[in-house]
Amino acid sequence: MAEAKSATGRIALVTGGGTGVGRGIAEALGAEGYTVVVSGRRADVLEAAASEMAAAKGGTFRAISADVGDPQSVAALFAEIEQTFGHLDLLVNNAGTNVPAVPMEEITFDQWSTIVAANLTGAFLCTQQAMRLMKKQTPRGGRIINNGSISATTPRPHSAPYTATKHAITGLTKSTALDGRPFDIACGQIDIGNAATDMTSRMSAGVLQANGEIASEPTIPVSHVAEAVVYMAGLPLEANVLNLTVMATKMPLVGRG
Repeated sequence: MAEAKSATGRIALVTGGGTGVGRGIAEALGAEGYTVVVSGRRADVLEAAASEMAAAKGGTFRAISADVGDPQSVAALFAEIEQTFGHLDLLVNNAGTNVPAVPMEEITFDQWSTIVAANLTGAFLCTQQAMRLMKKQTPRGGRIINNGSISATTPRPHSAPYTATKHAITGLTKSTALDGRPFDIACGQIDIGNAATDMTSRMSAGVLQANGEIASEPTIPVSHVAEAVVYMAGLPLEANVLNLTVMATKMPLVGRG
């Protein structure tokens, strides 16, 4: 089995790396010595994030815009990574989106398709390209970490598209771990509960619970999530965290609602 490279000289790709959880993960990996490619659809946001992270924490960041739901865009992203760096040690499939919490019958087909493309198809396309590169690079192998979310196991009310894609991410994670095993490719999943980002800012004001009540929910700093990803990424390829949950201790998950 190929040994994992030291953190120095290692290349990581974080999709959705310009904002929120993705940015936190990218920043933490950069502080550990990784050269981090941050990807997303908005080039201006990515460039600003890469500059700000380098100035604040040091490290090397490269912004490459891509739409993870577009096969050609993803292929171009990985082609640039291979041409520039020659290898990829870590892929963090973090990019994703959601729609407002509305009854299932009010969700449009376009909304459904957008969520599936970003949350599921995007993770598959990036995983597919990463597998191809990791199999042929020297030394071969690498690690893929998928952002599953608490919704990978437990839905919120009015969240069918998001929950469906995140349940599917669990299947993708397990299939990738199995198919990557002969090639020294490890794949794991982190399920995140209520990390404090712009997307979860509404938690403090109150969100719909399973029993019909509106209640505020506690959050945790993104840094806790980033530290968990750094731990998962830092293991030798002979070891893998298949699934890890990081959540606010008092959020309503166990006995939801």
